[in-house]
Amino acid sequence: MKHEIIEKNIGIMIVLIILTISGGFLAEVVPLFFIDETNEPVEGLEPLSALELEGRDIYIREGCHVCHTQQIRPFRAETERYGHYSVAGEFVYDRPFLWGSKRTGPDLARVGGRYSDAWQRQHLYDPRSVVPESNMPAFPWLFQDRVDHTDTEAKLRTLQTLGVPYTDEQVAEAADEVKGKFEIEALVAYLQQLGTVISEKR
Repeated sequence: MKHEIIEKNIGIMIVLIILTISGGFLAEVVPLFFIDETNEPVEGLEPLSALELEGRDIYIREGCHVCHTQQIRPFRAETERYGHYSVAGEFVYDRPFLWGSKRTGPDLARVGGRYSDAWQRQHLYDPRSVVPESNMPAFPWLFQDRVDHTDTEAKLRTLQTLGVPYTDEQVAEAADEVKGKFEIEALVAYLQQLGTVISEKR
């Protein structure tokens, strides 16, 4: 039996596995690099402001992305709960992407504007005061610590080098935009813009 020869010869098995994975990659992934829909930003998409970018870094630092996805799948059960499904063009400026499949908490891809700034602040300060059944931890230090503005300009300049369309003026003014701001202000600014570029009618 030919399959017995393959199963008993680890060298042949490894070669065939590599060929199979390579073929799948070439067929499924490579074409995505040449489709405008996956490479071009959706209409109206702007790069994050300096404050929103710092908020995103705080979001990552505090592990928010571990419990909350930012990826709505194109299924009725998800779109009815969270809104329009996620499209690749929304994320072309993101470094790194914050997709995922783990949802200890709800998906946040369309949370922007759904709640007021005051609600977001209260939820982060004492989650159970607004959502009694929540198991999210509180983040009181965000209300005490100020944003570290010393690297903000370098962050924008690096993203500009990677193709994010920041102007030289935006880069130069980045540190001043966040200087003196509390971390909670940055995080709420980031949350409030999530998913707002795509309307429900799209």
